[in-house]
Amino acid sequence: MARPPLPPFTLETATLKVRLAEDAWNSRDPVRVAQAYTVDSRWRNRAEFVQGREAIETFLARKWQREREYRLIKEIWGCRENRIAVRFAYEWHDEAGTWFRSYGNENWEFDEHGLMRVRHASINDLPIAEFERKFHWPQGRRPDDHPSLSDLGM
Repeated sequence: MARPPLPPFTLETATLKVRLAEDAWNSRDPVRVAQAYTVDSRWRNRAEFVQGREAIETFLARKWQREREYRLIKEIWGCRENRIAVRFAYEWHDEAGTWFRSYGNENWEFDEHGLMRVRHASINDLPIAEFERKFHWPQGRRPDDHPSLSDLGM
């Protein structure tokens, strides 16, 4: 099963790949998101190591149960051949209603079919007041006219 755009990436195709990933993650649908990864994909997410599509689905279901009102913006940092570097920020609140902005970087490696086989994510959480939130679109895909991370000065 191919997941275009396929490597080798240009800046244009890598930028599209990043937006498609952002859209999928903003759906908060673990099955949909997991389909973009190889069946044996390897992740490092913070200090957690995950391997395989099924484990990814389980991880994401748990993540979005804890991280409520999740809204994400991804931005390309660079690309080369079958690799893409991304920076991102997302906002969410916990069960108690405390808001956070999580910042991070990801390194992605793809197979020849455009499926991600390796994902390394480094993430830091910053507690924020609700009035400090910057991501206010309705749950789901970020609107095309919403500012990017760079536009927001992040």
